[in-house]
This record gives sequence, structure tokens and C-alpha cells, in this order.
Amino acid sequence: MEWLTAPFEVAFVQRALWAGVLVSAICALAGTWVVLRGMAFLGDAMSHGLLPGVAVAALLGGNLLVGAVASAAVMTAGVTALGRAPRLSQDTGIGLLFVGMLSLGVIIVSRSQSFAVDLTGFLFGDVLAVRESDLVLLAVALLLALAVSVLGHRAFLALAFDERKARTLGLRPRLAHAVLLGLLALAIVASFHIVGTLLVLGLLIAPPAAALPWARSVHGVMALAAALGAAATFGGLLLSWHLSTAAGATVSALAVSLFFLSRLASGFHHRRRTRRAGLPARAGTFTANAPTTRPNET
Repeated sequence: MEWLTAPFEVAFVQRALWAGVLVSAICALAGTWVVLRGMAFLGDAMSHGLLPGVAVAALLGGNLLVGAVASAAVMTAGVTALGRAPRLSQDTGIGLLFVGMLSLGVIIVSRSQSFAVDLTGFLFGDVLAVRESDLVLLAVALLLALAVSVLGHRAFLALAFDERKARTLGLRPRLAHAVLLGLLALAIVASFHIVGTLLVLGLLIAPPAAALPWARSVHGVMALAAALGAAATFGGLLLSWHLSTAAGATVSALAVSLFFLSRLASGFHHRRRTRRAGLPARAGTFTANAPTTRPNET
């Protein structure tokens, strides 16, 4: 038992655990919609698009979080605007913004003679350096993400599974999409200084994707994804402590490993169930873009 508890007797590991749990909950709220709508590429682009704002803030001696928020706002506005452009696919617009913002960030960093921007910290985070003030910010971000998720749930659900029906019901899918982008930006901005931009997708995508075969509703996916993210945080910090590996990377790697284990287990369970019932195999409960059984709203 000491092997399990000894790392968490240290104050900075305790803060890292709480931070990981909060980040997991935030990412579960946003990541569920990312997975259901097939927006993983957008999440990747959004996370890398933070670099220019973070670089400028660091060079000016400002708050990195403010710079990240500014870049996230630019990315959100750009994706929304380009998504309405005629004869331009959304993937093309996202790709152009991704490359443009990342290139601008690298240019800004390259102009610094002192290399003031810590790219390693930006890309990979430092979960073991979490302060109490960071926990407060994460708690506020979680409350805000929860409020957006509750208020926009009906519109997000219709948008995820039938955009035409959302328009027919007067749910304003374009506005819902913009708000959903804001929720995604909030999750990334709140998480990047904990696990870094390259690793935030591990907690944003892997837990909801792992939860999909086992949940019967969107709320169920979110709850299970938050639990899986928290488990990955605990296990990742534990392994990092005993194996002397990078904490943030270990957490993300464990989250991805849980996804593959979930897929293997669900495939085995499904084949066993269909074999007993004598039915032909078919897909699981629902997938990211084409649900075979639409999840209940509750």
C-alpha cells in the first residue's frame, strides 16, 4: 500500500493530482462533443494556435494565460468565419489557420535573442509545478464549462447528430457551433499549462472515446470520461514517481492506453454477446459521426 500512497503524501504531487482531476472534468465536457462531431483535428489546431499569444505574453513579461486566451479567441473567430466561406471546406480553413498561427508563433520566438519563451513547457506542460492559484483557476474554468454544457446541451446534441433538425427546431446551429468552439478553447486554455499543448489532446479525446462503447447517453459519456481521465491522472502520476518519467506525458500516455484497452474489451464483449444471441455483428452503441443508436439526452 505504501507504493500506492507514498507519492501523494508530497504536497506538489497532491496539487498535481487535483489539477489533473479538474482538467479531466473540463476536458470530458468539451471532449465528448469533439469526439461525437469528429473535431479532433480542430482540437489539435486550436491547441497549437495558442503559441503566438503565449510567445508575445512571455516576451513582454505578461501573463501567459492572457496570451493564450487572446490566441484562442482569434482561432475561434477565424474558424467560425472561414466555416461560412463559400467553396472552402472546413478542414482547409482549419489547416490554414493551424499552419499560419503556428508559423507566427515560431517567428516570434525566433526573434527573441534570449529565447524567453520556454517551448518545452508550452508543448509538454509541467503538472508537478501546479500552484494553489492554478487550482482556483481550474475550478472556475470547470464551473464555466459546466454552465455552458448545461445551457447548450440541447443545441449541441441536435448539432452533433442532425444539423438540419437543429435548424428546423430553431436552435441556431451556427451559434451553437461557435459556442462549442468557445467551450473547446476554454478546455485547451485551462489545460495547456498543466499537460502542454501536445499532450492536452490525450485527455481531451482519449477518455471520451474510451467511454463511448460503454455509455448509453451523452451525459454518461461525460461522466465516464471524467472518471477515466482522473484514473489516468492518478496512475500516470504514480508511474511517473516510481519510474522517473515525465509526469504530463505519462498521464496522457496512460489515457490513450485506456482507450485501446476499452476498445479491445468492448470488441470482445460485443462478439461474445452476439455469439450468444446468434445475431450478426454490428457496431457498438454509437460512434463519433454516425450513431447506430442515438443516445438519450439525459
